[in-house]
Amino acid sequence: MDLELNEDQRAVQDAVAALLAKHVDLETTTELAAVGDFDAALRVALDEAGFLGLALEDETSWLDAVLLVEAVACSGGLVDIGAAAIVGPALCGRTVPGPIAVLERGHRGPTRFGAHARSVLVEGEDDVRLVGVAASGEAVESNFGWPVGRLPDDLAGGEVLGADAVARLHRFWRLAIAAECVGAMLGAFQTTVEYVKQRRQFGRPIGSFQAIQHRLAELSVLIEGGRWLVYEAAHFDADPQRVAVAGAPLDRPAGAHGAWWREWWRGWAVAGVESAPGLTPPVRGAPARSRLRRQQPQPQQRPQHPLP
Repeated sequence: MDLELNEDQRAVQDAVAALLAKHVDLETTTELAAVGDFDAALRVALDEAGFLGLALEDETSWLDAVLLVEAVACSGGLVDIGAAAIVGPALCGRTVPGPIAVLERGHRGPTRFGAHARSVLVEGEDDVRLVGVAASGEAVESNFGWPVGRLPDDLAGGEVLGADAVARLHRFWRLAIAAECVGAMLGAFQTTVEYVKQRRQFGRPIGSFQAIQHRLAELSVLIEGGRWLVYEAAHFDADPQRVAVAGAPLDRPAGAHGAWWREWWRGWAVAGVESAPGLTPPVRGAPARSRLRRQQPQPQQRPQHPLP
């Protein structure tokens, strides 16, 4: 595997970066997240520029699609980028109107982009159907970072996507999840690095403290390791073993932030597709979040000595 991006891939990265710089900013993302909405203008711009169909072009591949997903997630763009650029094209052989929601047949709980979905990939026991949605679903308040909602009850019919669609859904949904998580981790890391350069304590930036530098170095290694594993999985067309390995580092605790990251990652997966076999870890809901919080190291309390 060649670890260097070729000229075309670097050109794709530059073009995507230019589009994101024009359409994504922290203020807009914060406002959308506060009301549980998604960035419709960004999704239209990505579609019109042809980026959502990158994996389907003769000159590009799944690695190009992963680079796109990583960049959008890193920027904080609130769109269904993993499903739109990876899962939809992998199962349908074309771009799919969106947002796209993914869920198991019979599931009635919240789903990522469920309130806004125009297409739904419904997984059954031995098939996957693509169902168009005309009516909006019910928005559900959450802190997962993406809009979450319940889809309308009537999801009958739709286009059956082939005998091997279930296996392909699992492979490419795992790849999409991993690529989005790597992008989100990278964006959070870059924001943190900028913050510790500016935040001052004891007369100097807190980024100059060795303890902070050690933590950031560890996180950088974890992110880069996960990133290259995702690239490898994409290079080999979402090979089942490689996508499983690519997702493994994303569930690894890292010090005091480990429990928080594990909660976010598992909650993200649950919001995406609740119970597809082997697709989501067995952590669910508020009790799980509370349990994970209790796993975080607590600051030691100094002993209290009564006054004489």
